[in-house]
Amino acid sequence: MMDRNEMLAAAASRGEHWDVIVIGGGATGLGTALDAVSRGYRTILLEGSDFARGTSSRSTKLIHGGVRYLRQGQVNMVRQSLLERGRLQRNAPHLVHPLNFVVPSYQALSRWYYYAGLTAYDLLAGRLRMGRTLLLSREKTLEYLPGLRAGGLRGGIMYADGQFDDARLAICLARTIASLGGVVLNYAPVRRLVHTGGKIAGVVVEDMESGQEIVLQGRSVINATGVFCDAILKMDEDRSAFNAGTHAKTVEVVPSQGSHIVLPRKYLPSRSAMMIPETDDGRVLFAIPWHGHVLFGTTDVAVPKISEDPRPSAEELDYLLAYAARYLSASPGRSDVLSVFAGLRPLVRSQRVSGSTAAMSREHEILTSSSGLISVIGGKWTTYRHMGEQVVDLAARAAELPQKKSGTAELPLLGAANRSALSAMAGMAEDYWNDWTDARFGGQYGSETEGLQSMIAKDASLAEPVHPNLPFLKVQVQWAVRHEMARTVEDVLARRIRMLFLNAAAAIEAAPCVAEMLKSELGKSEEWRLEQLRMFGRIGEAYRIQ
Repeated sequence: MMDRNEMLAAAASRGEHWDVIVIGGGATGLGTALDAVSRGYRTILLEGSDFARGTSSRSTKLIHGGVRYLRQGQVNMVRQSLLERGRLQRNAPHLVHPLNFVVPSYQALSRWYYYAGLTAYDLLAGRLRMGRTLLLSREKTLEYLPGLRAGGLRGGIMYADGQFDDARLAICLARTIASLGGVVLNYAPVRRLVHTGGKIAGVVVEDMESGQEIVLQGRSVINATGVFCDAILKMDEDRSAFNAGTHAKTVEVVPSQGSHIVLPRKYLPSRSAMMIPETDDGRVLFAIPWHGHVLFGTTDVAVPKISEDPRPSAEELDYLLAYAARYLSASPGRSDVLSVFAGLRPLVRSQRVSGSTAAMSREHEILTSSSGLISVIGGKWTTYRHMGEQVVDLAARAAELPQKKSGTAELPLLGAANRSALSAMAGMAEDYWNDWTDARFGGQYGSETEGLQSMIAKDASLAEPVHPNLPFLKVQVQWAVRHEMARTVEDVLARRIRMLFLNAAAAIEAAPCVAEMLKSELGKSEEWRLEQLRMFGRIGEAYRIQ
């Protein structure tokens, strides 16, 4: 059980006894905190809003090596990513599963070019590969991708990669940390850093719900706040000197915006995904079956300003719709788009390197300031575990913690049950994400499904849907509040269940039901409920195409 009141009490009572303090509740911070607590270090993670509210819930929903990075010559990064892909499928089969991708070919020679590259991709994965690359005839390509434009099609190539639900994995990681004795707190922004003799010694964190400030002292403080890392660095006493190696003084965070549109499943009624390997400007696009819908994206554009709530630009939306029309037999218009969303990638650029964000590396950098504050910048969801291991290795040495090896490569996440159940869970997950045939939670909660079913057994009304057109049930709302630290309507509809990302209009319609349940579960006032509805109304409109 992950109860926020208990987490807050643990933070306040053990303020002077932390081995590792992690700032940031996205993929990198959660992976770092899990690695630390799994080694037995006393660990607390602090998130200023909700877990994965930023970039980590706004991805393309892929756990992959990155085919285009192989084309750019980043072989070591691709190999590491493929290794981590296999580990994550093994450790979280209820959330990560293989998905077939088809690359349609409209030019005779391109089939063989992409077949050679994707075969190399498989070879790099070794025994952890998810499938075998195959050449497809024109007829087979159309069979795997009904809804694909047939005119001029020569054939295709099929390969396998990994798919997941990013926000659900983030919540699973937070719950796993708590199950191992760690403390995780959302709505707990760090307001100040604590220094002793010029060295980092802890943080001052605010509980947003009560306004209370808590001083936490720790032997190691890790900044894992993604595109917002500079805000923490500015709190540091001296951020002018770094000692993380030759690149430390020549890196900067470059935010790159990736936007997506969500379409009805009728536009690509397939169990396979489509990859567009190269657009006119050199990008890669995907059309992916996800929660019974089609997720189409992503863009890759540099943005001048970091925003907590990035929105797709009109140009990005037009770009995506234009490519959807180019490759799909039925051309979707703006009125067909059910939801839009954007996220900011924290890319790392050396001052010696220039170019577009699409050409920049997705590798990460770990920096240590002169005060001892450790910052991890860059990276991607697929390698979150590897990044966490490297960061904790460094933090443990610097803080002179007892030296223990990381065990997260073999650590099943909460809901994965035992090894004998893994293959069955993987099948349930695949069915859920592609066809929505498993509305009884197996594809989202794994072995914890029994907990939700027992709640329904006690109250049959919890089996009612939150919205008549979507298969999310009231029991998932109650579970989110009682076991996943959901505190707002947005927490539930955006990240605990993914309704806002799938159908913004339906999410706005479902908000009153969710707000009423939250009011009852959290003991809130009628004024609070009304304010939640006002806030979510504004948020929901941002996910509707304008």
